[in-house]
Amino acid sequence: MGSNENAGSGRIRGKVALITGSASGIGRATAERFRAEGARVAGIDLADDSPEGVVDLYRKVDVVDEAAVAQTVAQVRSEFGSLDIVVNAAGIAGGGAAHMVDTADWDRVIDVNLKGTFLVCKHAVTAMVEQGNGSIVNIASIEGLEGTEGGSAYNASKGGVVIFSKNMAMDYGRKGVRVNAICPGFIDTPLARQVFDGEVMQSYLDRIIAHSQLGRFGKPEEIASAALFLASDDASFVTGVALVVDGGLTAGHRVGLTALMGLE
Repeated sequence: MGSNENAGSGRIRGKVALITGSASGIGRATAERFRAEGARVAGIDLADDSPEGVVDLYRKVDVVDEAAVAQTVAQVRSEFGSLDIVVNAAGIAGGGAAHMVDTADWDRVIDVNLKGTFLVCKHAVTAMVEQGNGSIVNIASIEGLEGTEGGSAYNASKGGVVIFSKNMAMDYGRKGVRVNAICPGFIDTPLARQVFDGEVMQSYLDRIIAHSQLGRFGKPEEIASAALFLASDDASFVTGVALVVDGGLTAGHRVGLTALMGLE
């Protein structure tokens, strides 16, 4: 088990967190932040090895493998004594206009992004109900709140994560378990770089940045900060929320008037 040498303010000190997708992107940033804030962190991902110093316990697990998920939850409880926080950050991209999407590709996106979230929540919430408390944070997307050209499978999966999180908040709130979703905008992760790789996509990338109120992509660490808030006691009266963290991308449409007002 690793040590927590770079503790921050200790907002979740002594808590035990399970983070999926912990080897890269939002999952890794969240694991690093949670450890810095005093939590013991278990991570799962498909990478063969966990990056050194990111988690205290690592297992190579596919989130659609229910038996492996259940075994991991049991191992976390056995080794650490509880399971206080879950962050579901594992996810894959995929989509296209509906008539272009292969059924197998559709199934894989829905399986990882939605079914994987369900399976981890299913086994984690059982432990949380037994101990009488817990916080689950599911990483959805602004693309689960509004349509995107060619989004199809990805948008459907993330929209499912949003409403599933709200339903869980209703079902388990009286048992002491809070469930929330985070809806990131465009975040600079390996997954995003994969989607926007190449000259063809550069013009679309530029347009997205132009429409953002902050004029940039977000950082994985900024989503980790939102996850920390929702996981901590600072959010003790927050459940059933789909928290948008998108640099103002969905706040409204920019048409250039701010330049006339001297605000650019």
